[in-house]
Amino acid sequence: MSTDQRANQLVDILIAEFGESMALDPAAFRRKFRKMAASPFAFYRGSASVFYADLTGDFADDRFLNPRTSRVWIHGDLHAENFGTYMNGSGQLVFNVNDFDEAYVGPFSWDLKRFVASVALIGYAKALSDDAITDLVSRFAGTYLTELRAIAAGGEEAIGSITLENADGVLRTVLQRARLATRVDLLSAQTTIDNYERRFALGDGVFEIDEAARAEVVTAYERYLGTLPAVGGLRPVAAQIKDVVLRKGVGIGSAGLPSYNLLLEGHTQALENDVVIYVKQAQVPAVARYIDDEGVRGYFQHQGHRTAESQRALQAHADPWLGFTELGGVGQLVAEVSPYAADLDWSDVNEPAELAGVIGDLGRAVARMHSVADDESSHDLVDFSTEEEIVAVVEKDESGFVAHLVEFAHAYGVRARRDHQIFVDLFRNGRLPGL
Repeated sequence: MSTDQRANQLVDILIAEFGESMALDPAAFRRKFRKMAASPFAFYRGSASVFYADLTGDFADDRFLNPRTSRVWIHGDLHAENFGTYMNGSGQLVFNVNDFDEAYVGPFSWDLKRFVASVALIGYAKALSDDAITDLVSRFAGTYLTELRAIAAGGEEAIGSITLENADGVLRTVLQRARLATRVDLLSAQTTIDNYERRFALGDGVFEIDEAARAEVVTAYERYLGTLPAVGGLRPVAAQIKDVVLRKGVGIGSAGLPSYNLLLEGHTQALENDVVIYVKQAQVPAVARYIDDEGVRGYFQHQGHRTAESQRALQAHADPWLGFTELGGVGQLVAEVSPYAADLDWSDVNEPAELAGVIGDLGRAVARMHSVADDESSHDLVDFSTEEEIVAVVEKDESGFVAHLVEFAHAYGVRARRDHQIFVDLFRNGRLPGL
């Protein structure tokens, strides 16, 4: 395909994915696209729609898929920067996959391919050789399969979640850093005390709302309470909304979408345990446009329900504040703004041996994610053992499977680097309509 042909294809895909939202807030997308222009990885991270168009087009060959392994609950945007810490519903700090906005039900290998292509891009940016990148991808595939096989065999040999009890190296440092965080620090960064009461601080994309808008948000919050699972007979909710603000410009993936933060009274009247939750408009995941399964599509009430249900399915002991609602007839995701979230900073991980350790741990984390959402979980959308089905199909040709991922990682790394340059030229020369 010539550069001009690929440029036209990129324009078509990006406009199909973002065109409607771009028309509503062109400035937000100019900011988003400038971030995407910064590097090949930034472009790759922000263009999942391009990736899935390619995965069902030029890169469609995948002999490890069958009717069951093509119907696994997947993350949908499993690149290397979508991992970090969270405090689970049992009060334990965990390093795991995060950001489930793009989650859906589809081919298990699509998650793996999205991840290994991101590894190829990170490796290239760190000036690693092709052989070193091959070793990293092979390491990821090996630890993924080892953990998945152990889970399928009953779990006695599985390593389990990455926590302070078993983490080492870089990931242990990330968990320790998250452990130092406090709710007081989060509240100090986002709120202020006025006449002995806590309120949100305004500015930097945080705005007051009028009474009519507040009433709509409060009604949406009340609906949300009914979506929370009971925990020990109690719901983890506060009785009083203390303040509500509008936020704009939240995240590269949420360009142009409004989000509301709610400040809730904590479990006592002391000001240091107030809770911040967000109400964020959920979007159609990029992967869903390339999966034709009415059983999956019709399972969800709206995109907010899909996002919350997916996170509960994929994340053992998910955030007890996780739920969903509607606002203005549009599905919304609701969750806590956690003080204990810390992302892995890849600039801290540079040498091949260190990278191999981290990527091996991430392979185990992905295996656990894929194994959680199946016939033993609380939903009925995926009604078979995913780990058993994946292991069965891969064990027929394990070396071929690893080689398949390695080949894809290198090929798509080259594709993404080329696409990034094409995208930059499209954007700077005004060839993206609506901006």
